[in-house]
Amino acid sequence: MRLVPGMKIADIGAGTGYFSIPVARFVGALGHVFAVDLQTEMLALHRQKLDRLDEPENVSLHHGKASKLPLQDGSVDLVFYANIWHELDDADSTFREAVRISVAGGKIAIQDWRDDCLPPPGPPQEHRIPENSVASFLNAKGCENVISKHVGQFGFLVTGELNSSKR
Repeated sequence: MRLVPGMKIADIGAGTGYFSIPVARFVGALGHVFAVDLQTEMLALHRQKLDRLDEPENVSLHHGKASKLPLQDGSVDLVFYANIWHELDDADSTFREAVRISVAGGKIAIQDWRDDCLPPPGPPQEHRIPENSVASFLNAKGCENVISKHVGQFGFLVTGELNSSKR
């Protein structure tokens, strides 16, 4: 995802902090991770993990929906969705929110389960979205430099630059 120290990142569907915590460590004290999840139970577990691990204070927890984020306009450099894109009811509204909360020239990263790998792990086969469909979606929305690659044994990551003229 080309993370650099000092970045501001929105981890949408952050759950218990599987990605938020290591990303926060990487971006350091000058960076920040906005961990957003729809489930208050996940956020409570995330808080417990942060407290137990005595993690840095550059993670803030937010209750919200991917299609209506509780974050300010132009507040993040990267919007990251890990293993939730297949669950979204409204990808268009979700994408508009990513554009809204991103700085000009911000980036989007979508990680999800490969559809060419049988579960477990991950969701049932019929819930998975093909990697090329996610890349096509970002291209159709005007993202630039869309890159798609396999990550780990079961996942893919599609990244793109949010075109500031599409705001």
